[in-house]
Amino acid sequence: MTSDLRDSIRSIPDYPKPGIMFRDITTLLGDARAFRRAIDELVQPWAGTKIDKVAGMEARGFILGGAVAHQLSAGFVPIRKKGKLPHATVSIAYSLEYGIDEMEMHEDAIAPGERVILVDDLIATGGTATGAVSLLKRIGAAVEAACFVIDLPDLGGAQKIRDLGVPVRTLMEFAGH
Repeated sequence: MTSDLRDSIRSIPDYPKPGIMFRDITTLLGDARAFRRAIDELVQPWAGTKIDKVAGMEARGFILGGAVAHQLSAGFVPIRKKGKLPHATVSIAYSLEYGIDEMEMHEDAIAPGERVILVDDLIATGGTATGAVSLLKRIGAAVEAACFVIDLPDLGGAQKIRDLGVPVRTLMEFAGH
């Protein structure tokens, strides 16, 4: 969006493997002004509307989603990797670049019809995020939007979420992957 928010993202070449430019939001999180601004901009379209829950994906989505939920006076729902939640769960398998993984949430975390926003730090290929949207819809959530600080549009993930009928909000884009 604006240069100062974009400038708060650290880029690390060849991580986690050669040819990948890793976009690190820990520098944004450590900068109080940038962190507050990012949360304010993620929340802005829903200020004054009724959002029941914010769902965040492990792990950076917990940080961002918790702050968004607080600003919206909404509950927070963690979406975790399989086997990490202590109560009865509902799960879904989703595609990763080199295989399949599973994520889950508590089966009673969201009531049918509740208005939910999904939050994470970055949308790339969309495998995890589309899995989370499908999981939320399966238990009856009204998924109002998926929000990310960073979009890597060359990888097409945001479009996959839009193809599921869910609007996508991102604060900035970076070319490549």
